[in-house]
Amino acid sequence: MFSINHVNLYLEDEVIVGGAITVEDGRIVAIHHEPLEGGEIVDGKGLNLVPGFIDTHIHGASGFDVMDGTEEALEHIAEALPKEGTTSFLATTLTSPLDKLDQVVHTIAQYSSKQGQAEILGAHIEGPFIEKSKAGAQPPECIIEPDLDVAKRWVDTGAVKAMTLAPELDGASQLIRYLDERGVIASAGHTNASFQDIEQACREGLKQLTHLCNAMNGVHHREVGAVGAAMLIDELKSELIVDGIHVSDDMVKILYKTLGPDKILMITDAMRAKGLSDGTYTLGSHTVTVEGQSATLTDGTLAGSVLTMDEAVRRMFEPCEASFHDVIKMTAENPAKQYRVWDLKGSIAVGKDADFILVDDQFNIHSTYCKGVISYEAHKS
Repeated sequence: MFSINHVNLYLEDEVIVGGAITVEDGRIVAIHHEPLEGGEIVDGKGLNLVPGFIDTHIHGASGFDVMDGTEEALEHIAEALPKEGTTSFLATTLTSPLDKLDQVVHTIAQYSSKQGQAEILGAHIEGPFIEKSKAGAQPPECIIEPDLDVAKRWVDTGAVKAMTLAPELDGASQLIRYLDERGVIASAGHTNASFQDIEQACREGLKQLTHLCNAMNGVHHREVGAVGAAMLIDELKSELIVDGIHVSDDMVKILYKTLGPDKILMITDAMRAKGLSDGTYTLGSHTVTVEGQSATLTDGTLAGSVLTMDEAVRRMFEPCEASFHDVIKMTAENPAKQYRVWDLKGSIAVGKDADFILVDDQFNIHSTYCKGVISYEAHKS
């Protein structure tokens, strides 16, 4: 058991200034309005204590990719993420041959998260049931029509928490209904769906849009498409990559004003080059060139990102003027609720996992705790 003193605790509906928090066996066991005396005490030095980030769409980091299909790759990704404040995530796949996807999903299902690392909550299956004309960096040769039997193979492992698909394709309606029945989030992405397609899919159980604005038709004044659906359909949540490249700052501002923080899930969509130097890397069968903050295929197509969650958060302060509580909603509370782990994650509350980060007023990370284990300290990096 230990306590952290002299921190500003960002609870769901209030801020306790100069309070303390007590952790035991990986859980938050007490929240205090005043500093404590006695026992094992950590001095929080007046920093802000906020929930750890939950990245629900990430392919890789630190030279490793989920599609490597190994426990080693998953472990290295999980080890790298606390540096950016991420304490749990969905290991995200890429459109690939079915036997390869079978193997990767089973590896995720069998993986046991290690102490002091970001926890893998499950798998996000991105493709292969997507629209070829909106493939982006997804290998087009592996894209197939929605196949319920194939999807059942993956869902039956217990690992699958989300699946990105194109809802306008033949067979997608049946698949969306099945996913909804099994508690898997059906997310529309790499899609040419019209507004009406999305509206119908929502009636069948669609819950989300994948990396909003990217790999989907944009807003037109006679057909508002999937992006317009994000604005008009209240029950839809939307992933958003806030790196200034995938979506312009002006568009992020429009989306923030129209959707509000309650409907956005901030993600990185990062690939294996995250945290490494500029150079040439791979994403599935593709060669990816990383230069600065941009990761592209040889034809200039965006190929995921090298974005970190803390960088994305800082970008939300300008031009959106998002508050700390707004950012917490988009990075922790919304994903925890969407993926049904709200009883354990997503907020600072007694009984929940001790997944939290200590940050300054500019959201620079000083330390990250995963289930009460200190997993990153800035001065030791």
